[in-house]
Amino acid sequence: MRTTVTLDPDVERLIRNAMRERSISFKEALNEAARIGLRGAGLKPTGRFTQKTFRTGEAREFRWDKALAAADALEHEELNRKIALHK
Repeated sequence: MRTTVTLDPDVERLIRNAMRERSISFKEALNEAARIGLRGAGLKPTGRFTQKTFRTGEAREFRWDKALAAADALEHEELNRKIALHK
């Protein structure tokens, strides 16, 4: 595919340095840089993500299905506290 791109001066210098060091063409250096950048070369695979979980015990006092309502109530309490401080 043929396309036109505008490179920042520092990027052009990096490409030109790679061309000299590896004795490759501009096209090869640019393609190599794009592949390395897009694949994240040099990054170590972190493995599979595992979510840590914790037991909350047997108590049933808190209704998790009402968590948003509880958070909303706490937020209102905090706002009211701040308003009271500024009066």
